[in-house]
Amino acid sequence: MKHISLYFIGICTALLFTSCGKDIKISKQTEKEISIFPDYKNVTIPYNIAPLDFSVNGNAKYQLIISDNHRSFQVEETNGFFDIPISKWKDLLQQNKDKSILLTICELQGKEWIAYKPFQIDITKESIDPYIAYRLIPPGYELWNEMGIYQRDLSSFDQSCIYKNTLSDKNCVNCHSFCMQNPKQMMFHSRAKHAGTLVIENGKIEKLNTKTDQTISPLVYPSWHPSGKYIAFSVNTTKQSFHNFNRNRIEVFDQASDVVVYDVEKHQISSSPLLKSQKAFETFPTFSPDGKSLYFCSAQAVDSMPQKYDKVKYNLCRIDFHPQNMTFGNHVDTIFNAAALSKSASFPRISPDGKYLIFTLHSYGNFSIWHKDADLYAVNLCNKKTYALTAANSKDTESYHSWSSNSHWLVFSSRRVDGLYTRPFFTYIDKKGKAHKPFMLPQKNPRKYYRELMVSYNIPEFIKGKVDVNKHKLAETLKKSEGINVSYK
Repeated sequence: MKHISLYFIGICTALLFTSCGKDIKISKQTEKEISIFPDYKNVTIPYNIAPLDFSVNGNAKYQLIISDNHRSFQVEETNGFFDIPISKWKDLLQQNKDKSILLTICELQGKEWIAYKPFQIDITKESIDPYIAYRLIPPGYELWNEMGIYQRDLSSFDQSCIYKNTLSDKNCVNCHSFCMQNPKQMMFHSRAKHAGTLVIENGKIEKLNTKTDQTISPLVYPSWHPSGKYIAFSVNTTKQSFHNFNRNRIEVFDQASDVVVYDVEKHQISSSPLLKSQKAFETFPTFSPDGKSLYFCSAQAVDSMPQKYDKVKYNLCRIDFHPQNMTFGNHVDTIFNAAALSKSASFPRISPDGKYLIFTLHSYGNFSIWHKDADLYAVNLCNKKTYALTAANSKDTESYHSWSSNSHWLVFSSRRVDGLYTRPFFTYIDKKGKAHKPFMLPQKNPRKYYRELMVSYNIPEFIKGKVDVNKHKLAETLKKSEGINVSYK
């Protein structure tokens, strides 16, 4: 990453800059810093991201100077935040791939403009996938009154609805998943009213009834096989409870869970005794990018649930998978023994290039989204070394995460802003597997937006384009179709 020279930083303080509004001349440069929201100081971003609009924590008049080694433009504060022109922002980022830009906030004191200590933003040469998909839901996960699955154009501020539960009598819709970030190949579940699983492939919509006599529940947490022919699922008997005196407000735990694989064409599911043991809780499956391994989380089963909920510790495991005949290997490998450290692992996700597995590590259980101690960790699949993604973690919850198609960006859920609502953050993963300081999903007037948004972002997933499916056809299928009964092979 090429950085702006110190010489240029020095001469910035004496230059006359031109803006769309008034020109300002910096009278004095200070080493004082000013607080901003979101904290975009020294973050690493892709060249195709929307403007990082932000607010200043102060009551004066401010001006922002955005510059590189050759050019600059100014932005006047508007109602307490900087509304960065999208065309100028895009042009500047395109010109500075693998370089840095400098942001200088200036404050009007009397008749003089005083510049605060500038901060840098690094621009990568690797792009980010153009969209993410997510569910917007009240944070307690009890209210189904209004929820939906949405998508966001990351190069702008445009959000659109993929599906909203008001179209199907306010049922619960969840667990949206895509095959290799393909917006034309996805699925999600419908619970309670109009129950079933919708699988959408190139405009074709199928409703599935996924409970069988051989499985303990309908299909739950999904992971597509890279071929698109299979989807791995957990089947879970899950309960939810609330703590009266605990910093982790909500507890979700399994009383039983197994892992199965669904054949998309044959409408069959299959499993292995190694994935359906009564002595273990198996959950959160994910396929390797080559499709030959199935990773999952496994814990020794505990009988006294929920009394011993904090005694359940999940390890990261893998088993061979043979896609030619949908069969499994004859032994399970432990990739990371979290229980030996009195810890628990959840949400394994492998980079598309197959180099790194990212998971969440916490004290117990598998539903880490309400665990304050939950952090992101990585396994280097070449040398099996495990390490924390230190730059991406915070003092609050880091949980669900998803890889970009080029294996350089990770979107994850974090409660670091207020401890209550999950917000999407993005971190750059460099060629050494190191995470860089993350940035929050950009918004117009972000302070106002995030303060007024009383729902959480749930299951952020990268997609390589916009989902184009008729949500009214989805609703009609849920409400009127009897569904295809899935069989057990």
